[in-house]
Amino acid sequence: MHVKDLFQLEGKVALITGGSRGLGLQMAEALGEMGCRVAITARKADELAEAKAHLEERGIEVQTFVNDLARFERIPDLVSDVLAVYSHIDILVNNAGATWGAPAEDYPDEAWHKVMNLNINAPFFLAREVGKRSMIPRRAGKIINIASIAGLKGAPAGMNTIAYNTSKAAAINFTRALASEWGRHNINVNAICPGFFPSKMSAGLLATMEESIIAHSPLHRLGGEEDLKGSVVFLASEASRHITGQNLAVDGGASIV
Repeated sequence: MHVKDLFQLEGKVALITGGSRGLGLQMAEALGEMGCRVAITARKADELAEAKAHLEERGIEVQTFVNDLARFERIPDLVSDVLAVYSHIDILVNNAGATWGAPAEDYPDEAWHKVMNLNINAPFFLAREVGKRSMIPRRAGKIINIASIAGLKGAPAGMNTIAYNTSKAAAINFTRALASEWGRHNINVNAICPGFFPSKMSAGLLATMEESIIAHSPLHRLGGEEDLKGSVVFLASEASRHITGQNLAVDGGASIV
């Protein structure tokens, strides 16, 4: 096998949550451009329609599925809908997430539960469903959890995001734990830990902290529109077949200083 063949994804089926915009759409582009048939899910039908048009302009086969992952009881139906179209799922990208800013002593119960439900509970329930209904029976699969460098450390002054940081640390160890269980089924489970990328979720923090974030990053830049593409393709492909339970920081070096 030639090295370039290890990265081929032609004909694979990839399900990407939160795939209608931001980092999710960037990863949908990457996997689609490498030949994946892409299924994207999000809460808003209009954003999914825009994403579908955007991806189809690039020649990518895409199906959209409106679903609120915070409604756990609907996760089996989401998987059923995808399987009805594609019959199996080769790649699952758990990307959808939420954050909420407030000092720990005043953090609302509602906010804590919202962040935990979307950032760690939903990815587990979805991975469990995809695993037992598609990946385990076929003895093949790639699960990529989108964690964050926020899960590797505490928060800098002014970034009061205790639930987000906690949930992303949980996502990293969820990745390790699931990888250790499902390796026997030939399923690779890895995490990507992005640093700061301009997005709807990060807009508020970047409005006040962008200069400081850039100054403290060894590469002195934020993440760009192409900066997750190589990582997700690598972890989705056979190029990473001997890698599981790992977390890859894509952050310009911010987490090493």
